[in-house]
Amino acid sequence: MTSLEKPATGADIVVETLERQGVTHVFGVPGAKIDKVFDRLVDSSIQTVVCRHEQNAAFIAGGIGRMTGKAGIAIATSGPGVSNLATGLATAHSEGDPLVALGGSVAVADRLRSLHQNLDAVELLKPVTKFAAEVASPSTTAEVLSTAFRAAESGRPGAAFVSLPIDVMTAPAECKSISPRATPELGAGSKKTILEAARIINHARNPVVLLGLMASKPAAANAIRLLLDEVSLPVVGTFQAAGALSEKEFASFGGRIGQIANQPADELLDDADVVITVGYDAIEYWPSIWNRGSDRPIIHIDVLAAKIDNDYNPSVEIIGSIEESLSRLTPMLRRNAISERAGTFLKRIAADRARMIAEAGTYNGSPVHPLRIIAELQKILSPDVTVCSDMGSFSLYLSRYLTSFRARQVLISNGQQTLGVALPWAIAASIVRPNEKVLSISGDGGFLYSAMELETAVRLKANLVHMVWIDGSYNMVGVQEKLKYGRVSGTEFGPVDIVRYAQAFGAIGHHISHAEDIGPTLQKAFETPGPVLISVNVDYADNFKLFEAVHRDSTF
Repeated sequence: MTSLEKPATGADIVVETLERQGVTHVFGVPGAKIDKVFDRLVDSSIQTVVCRHEQNAAFIAGGIGRMTGKAGIAIATSGPGVSNLATGLATAHSEGDPLVALGGSVAVADRLRSLHQNLDAVELLKPVTKFAAEVASPSTTAEVLSTAFRAAESGRPGAAFVSLPIDVMTAPAECKSISPRATPELGAGSKKTILEAARIINHARNPVVLLGLMASKPAAANAIRLLLDEVSLPVVGTFQAAGALSEKEFASFGGRIGQIANQPADELLDDADVVITVGYDAIEYWPSIWNRGSDRPIIHIDVLAAKIDNDYNPSVEIIGSIEESLSRLTPMLRRNAISERAGTFLKRIAADRARMIAEAGTYNGSPVHPLRIIAELQKILSPDVTVCSDMGSFSLYLSRYLTSFRARQVLISNGQQTLGVALPWAIAASIVRPNEKVLSISGDGGFLYSAMELETAVRLKANLVHMVWIDGSYNMVGVQEKLKYGRVSGTEFGPVDIVRYAQAFGAIGHHISHAEDIGPTLQKAFETPGPVLISVNVDYADNFKLFEAVHRDSTF
């Protein structure tokens, strides 16, 4: 180092580490306790995307992680800056999305003093992350960050948080950035467990495969398709397993299940004498709903051991790489035909599906029936379209009835079931998949949780279309309250003019008045550069049917 060169600071090491990890974008909101990192980002290869709320920065970063498998980066200042990250981190943690969040902090010596924006962020965020730690000295900056990346991206991915005290960021680093190494790859599960799983499946009367969120990772999805191309097994999937199967395996697919056990696929699953779960986590669909009181064998195939509870106690656990385990298991299976009983279920499900599609096309008028919107969306869901779903009644329609044949094509929140994720995820998709069409969907309740990020989308010139289903209420909550108590409480709110809202941010807005306008409006929106908002008034009169005929004694 010459006399004119300044020593590297902790902030320099942070930015160098991000670059070494292949980070191209960071998303966040600046502040005094983190401004040294923001300053050093200016001279880096990384694009800093200023967001309008830290929670949305974490949502965008989580979306980046879900689509790429590499941790997205959110950055915030101390105090409320890092506390605003909590919901985004909890969502990524529950959804299996790799995310590393960086938060500013007061100086180490000031930790116990009563200062503004002083907060024990590490303790706050430990429950919603895989890893949370503070860089307590300049010499540990690189190793703490490297550990955070490894935690976020390995095993079942999730969220990690690193607290960066301002004095450590401005002090000489006393360390060098660490070159990332390839994450150790898991092999297949043990030969013993694979042999035992094969024995159970081969002797089963009516085994059924239950796909979970990790099954929709591209490598796992490919292995599942190869298995089903060789072995005849009926399949159901949680909402987050969307896209795990291709059209070739669709005849074996009973449908998506989750939240309420009232789908035809629930009957198929309930009738199974053996259940093979692949990449499944109980948070997606509680075992107390789909397996209550059952002692049938469960084969658990995942990167992590099962979380045992009263209704989920697998007979065999194949722990390791899902794709490697399936590739070893596939040639050992001897099932050339789906059982007659399961085949009957699948034929009925296929007939019901065809009938629903035909009926959906007949729903006309205004407001528009949800199934008509789904039918129109299905027409435009080509392989080059990414769909990002928020949470609400509409998400049940999307999750149950919109068919996807590409892994991670449809992004759904089904862990924390978080309101407000759709638009931030769409921004992430416009960055990760710039040559694709991006459609995000929310209700008029969830839309305003993150609608301020429309300005971010406009600034980024993000090519995305966001559709808002309007009914003037938190309908999903209201329907359930009505069924439980005979009345609703706290679910109504006032209107927002979506077209004017779009125009206020420099975006384009359209309103759909009639069902026949859905297709042409979507086509026009996709052909328009930059963000486009579309509003449509929805007829939710039939929504009580989403919660009818609840299977077993499930609660919601």
